[in-house]
Amino acid sequence: FKFPTLSGGKWPSLCVDILHFLLFSLGSLQVVGPTASPQSSAEGLCFSDGRRKVDYVLVFHQRRHGPDVEPADHEMRLIRQEFEANLLEAGLEIERNNELKTHGPCFTRLHAPWPVLCREAEFLKIKVPTKTVRYHLFCGFGSSMSTVWRKMNQPFQPKVPHQDHERTKFLSHCFSRDKIHLYNITSKDTFFDNATRGRIVYEILRRTVCVRTCQTIGISTLIANGVYDSAFPLHDVSVPTRRPLVLHEEWARYSAFYKYQPIDLVRKYFGEKIGLYFAWLGVYTQLLVPASIVGIIVFGYGVATVDTNIPSQEMCDESLNFTMCPLCDGACDFWRLSTACGTARASHLFDNPATVFFAIFMSLWAVLFLEHWKRRQISLSFSWDLTGIEEDEVATEHPRPKYETILLQKRQRKQKNKKKKKKNEVGKLRNLCLAVIEKLTWKDRLPGYFINVSSILFMFGLTFSAVFGVIVYRITVSALMAMSPDPETKSNVRVTVTATAVIINLVVILILDEIYGAVALWLTELEIPKTETNFEERLILKAFLLKFMNAYAPIFYVAFFKGRFAGRPGNYVYVFNDFRMEECAPGGCLIELCIQLSIIMLGKQLIQNNIFEIGIPKLKKLVRAIKDKGSAEEEREEERPPQQWNLDYALAPFEGLTPEYMEMIIQFGFVSLFVASFPLAPLFALLNNVIEIRLDAKKFVTELRRPVAIRAKDIGIWYNILSGMGKFSVIINAFVISFTSDFIPRLVYQYMFSQTGTMHGFIDHTLSYFNVSNFKPGTAPQNSELGDITFCSRYKDYREPPWAPDAYTFSKQYWCVLAARLAFVILFQNLVMFLSLVVAWVIPDVPKTIVEQLKREKKLLVDVFLREEKEKFQLIQSLFSKDATLQPGSHVLHPGQAPPIPGRYSTLPPGPTQQGLAGDRGGEGPRARCRAASFSQFTRKIPPSPKSENENSRHTAV
Repeated sequence: FKFPTLSGGKWPSLCVDILHFLLFSLGSLQVVGPTASPQSSAEGLCFSDGRRKVDYVLVFHQRRHGPDVEPADHEMRLIRQEFEANLLEAGLEIERNNELKTHGPCFTRLHAPWPVLCREAEFLKIKVPTKTVRYHLFCGFGSSMSTVWRKMNQPFQPKVPHQDHERTKFLSHCFSRDKIHLYNITSKDTFFDNATRGRIVYEILRRTVCVRTCQTIGISTLIANGVYDSAFPLHDVSVPTRRPLVLHEEWARYSAFYKYQPIDLVRKYFGEKIGLYFAWLGVYTQLLVPASIVGIIVFGYGVATVDTNIPSQEMCDESLNFTMCPLCDGACDFWRLSTACGTARASHLFDNPATVFFAIFMSLWAVLFLEHWKRRQISLSFSWDLTGIEEDEVATEHPRPKYETILLQKRQRKQKNKKKKKKNEVGKLRNLCLAVIEKLTWKDRLPGYFINVSSILFMFGLTFSAVFGVIVYRITVSALMAMSPDPETKSNVRVTVTATAVIINLVVILILDEIYGAVALWLTELEIPKTETNFEERLILKAFLLKFMNAYAPIFYVAFFKGRFAGRPGNYVYVFNDFRMEECAPGGCLIELCIQLSIIMLGKQLIQNNIFEIGIPKLKKLVRAIKDKGSAEEEREEERPPQQWNLDYALAPFEGLTPEYMEMIIQFGFVSLFVASFPLAPLFALLNNVIEIRLDAKKFVTELRRPVAIRAKDIGIWYNILSGMGKFSVIINAFVISFTSDFIPRLVYQYMFSQTGTMHGFIDHTLSYFNVSNFKPGTAPQNSELGDITFCSRYKDYREPPWAPDAYTFSKQYWCVLAARLAFVILFQNLVMFLSLVVAWVIPDVPKTIVEQLKREKKLLVDVFLREEKEKFQLIQSLFSKDATLQPGSHVLHPGQAPPIPGRYSTLPPGPTQQGLAGDRGGEGPRARCRAASFSQFTRKIPPSPKSENENSRHTAV
């Protein structure tokens, strides 16, 4: 039912509200009490008649009546009545149980009938399969190879229906009501799957106007204003388990970790956006397998050559008698280099010639991963019928509720400043709502931008302060433990300080991660983005920037700053004038970088990605169950067993894929950025992701409400972030190998300074001499256990000896090593970039098979429509021929002469033939079916209707 536009559309607004209320109350809304549910609706997926599906559920809370909340509840009730009346006007069917419940959640179920589904599917340009046109994706040799590969992978394939979908494909076309006879419609109830039905209803919900709220968009604004509590589609469940059976058994179980994901089924159930996430995660996890194998080989090479490594043997040789300078002032004693034997041997496991090869390999691996994902993404877009979808067709962008609220407030301020008086308050409200046409300018967003910049700078300062606090902790604890009289405590200073400092770093990172996530959300809201896409992109950039700095700042410090500014004996750099800056371990900073990276990476994966993801949702569910305990008991008394909408409402709401992507992107940084220091990082990432896939699947199937199936062509801004991190990893690995590792000093010594061309004498070459008499007063060891050392000790640096004219200045070896390091950085970057370009050029973005299949699909589609036109033409010709034989006065067609077809294809004025066929009959007799008008015909100026036309038949255009 639609209200006619009477008297030029000047209906009194109060009358419209009254009519809406009457329409809402007099039978258009079906209200079913608790005793009206028949046996057919036991699953809770249908209306009370057991036939119409529940496509969407709206939930609102009925509050207890009181003097304070009664006016607000009355206003919200009127808003709901108007909104649901507009939904009825849009063609949806509504049912509600327990409407007269005194308090607690109330559920309004929505059903989209077949005409509404057809209309919205045509508007949204949803592609559906045609009737019988089905073709193979692979032909010839490709088909044979595909069959062989599928047989080999049969044990790893999930047992899902229609597994041949990957090899064959229905020819699809955008739904059109004019061509409905072409589509494979076996049943109107199942032609559109539940995910598509939910998306169609959601599109109606979010564009439905509710004038009373002074907003233009419906359900998002109403939920934001508290009119409704939530809105969601129902899960497709089986009665015994109350879960999506196939997805739960073949995808969301840990015992299925060795199987491929049923990506097509995931996409069909959750939509393309979520399907692309799990497909991306699957590709990333698969490509971690070769990276893990190569990392294990590199680590195995270090284990196999540790006993033959000459530098570590020299460090462990007590006969060389390297006496090192004390590690702190006053309390610390001289020490022997041979006591660091274990650190030197462990350092060789990760700092060996194979590490350079692994760094180059991982840089190319990142490029290969991105290229492979592009091909996989295009293949999925083709098989999911997303190739022809334009950006405006993927998602209809509506303004966000926050944006509309700020816009409305701006309009209200302007109206208040102008002091325009209105005669009717209802008319004032309606005019105010219709007048919201301004846009927010940069002046409106300027305070938000200022707060954004200052807050992000403050967060950076907070991150650096946390890192500096841990540095101060390491320095002070090292000094305190060095002054301990216990010899065992003194011997374990470095191990204890390093382990505890890394654990503190991990705890700080986990805490700041949660804070930064909330801060990024708050800062994005201050910018007032207009659409959800803009909001999501800005939120992702802020959250990634903050979490990137938080996760990698301690690692950057160890890799590039620790030990670089410590000074030298007799001229150390101090913090707070009392504590000496810390130095690297005797084996180099790379082993400490490995420890830092491994503990932070494994800790984040174990605690944040797994325990938090499992524990926090269960904790929220427990709190929610305790809060709703009273109402749940009443519902059990009224309604047994609980309906599906009750069970789904008890689940956690879906809050987007940003947290899921973010944790994987941070892990990708651990795998690619500093992989030269920890070759086993891909292996631990692989083990984590095998669990992560099933954990996320279980969460989506059993812990979260079903999200709306949203179409998406790609993973969006995440691909740009991955590409940027892949390029950044080349620079980071080049500097790690050059400045953190001892790889370059070893090469320089072997080919420039070694007399034998071997590594013998390398340790002595890297140690400089120091005269004990040059210690500042109070900094020399007070009681040395190594005897009276009067002349010199050693420290790791390239400096002139104390007997040289320019004592303690950088030596020639230092400048040679520095030049070699810089040259290696340039060479490494250019080599890897060149190889990356070669890999990207060799691997095309679009697979050749997809290009061929696209051409083949277009040809088949043209053939289908040409066949339809031919059949239509033959039908019209037969009708005209039959009419010509039956009516003697009609124009006779000569053999082989086709009748002109009336319609848009005929450019001639009606001649004798057309008049004889149509005009002479006086409008009687068979007529050819007119083709649907093109869109251009609707854009022409429509002539005014004759005045004799019934005014009640004219409806307001939406």
